[in-house]
Amino acid sequence: MTPYGGTNSRIAGILFAYFLIYIVWGSTYYFIGVALHGFPPFLLGALRFTTAGLILLAVCRYRNEPVFRKNLIKKSAISGIILLFIDMAVIMLAQQYLSSSLVAIIASSTAIWIMALDVPMWKKNFRNPAKITGVISGFLGVLLLYIEQINIAHQQQTHAEYGILLLIFGCISWSVGTLYTKYCSCTEEETNAFAGSAWQMLSAGTMFWLVSLFITRDIPDIHLHDIPTSAWLSLVYLILFGSILAYSAYIWLLKVRPATEVATHAYVNPFVAVFFGTTFGNEQVSWIQIAGLIIILLSVMLISKKVNSSST
Repeated sequence: MTPYGGTNSRIAGILFAYFLIYIVWGSTYYFIGVALHGFPPFLLGALRFTTAGLILLAVCRYRNEPVFRKNLIKKSAISGIILLFIDMAVIMLAQQYLSSSLVAIIASSTAIWIMALDVPMWKKNFRNPAKITGVISGFLGVLLLYIEQINIAHQQQTHAEYGILLLIFGCISWSVGTLYTKYCSCTEEETNAFAGSAWQMLSAGTMFWLVSLFITRDIPDIHLHDIPTSAWLSLVYLILFGSILAYSAYIWLLKVRPATEVATHAYVNPFVAVFFGTTFGNEQVSWIQIAGLIIILLSVMLISKKVNSSST
């Protein structure tokens, strides 16, 4: 079997999917920040994933895909809660303390967590000391950013360090969900990849609704006429591009490419997020954050290079 399946259409599909998870996903950090100016975090997640899931499920049904399969729904629900609900809730909560640029920089360490938690691949991944060095240096990059946020928190009397802890938890959750999707959930036929994405988003959306209705109870405080147009447009962007296109592309890639390779979106996402944040959001990026980003990305590149070379 050739690396990309042997057909031009398959190659084009894979390249387009990588474009979506590299560029579009990188931009979503900025648009989440804009949307949060009008929507509470859990309501935003509920609206985003429920709408995207229903649209994608309708498309799959229109294409006569077998969407109502018990095993597919069950496994997709587990992936959706771990991948989408926990991680996206954490990202949105963290962006109440941190800029979208810094959130994306921390999130770039996801590939390192996937490497560290991919137990079935430990024997292959950790045969070379360079891989271990990459993991350790990546964690040091995250630690550098955490120390900076502690100092900022003490100086400005904020809770920025909590945002870092939330993001680390989110990275771990996303990594666990990715590996579960890779090894346990992606067992259906390839045509069910998008139906699985739909059920994942619907399960995440359900969790967001439950939290928004019964725990945070922020829906009664929402006045639709007070929500700025920019927040509505950002929500639409997140639904169509961030969820329906990019997330579905991510799930499909996990079926056809190695998980560590798919995780290389961590190379590009933070740069795209920093570009959007600094260009359109007037966010400031410190030299320490840039240093942390460089350390993390060099670590991820070192890990990915070694892993991919050993699997070819």
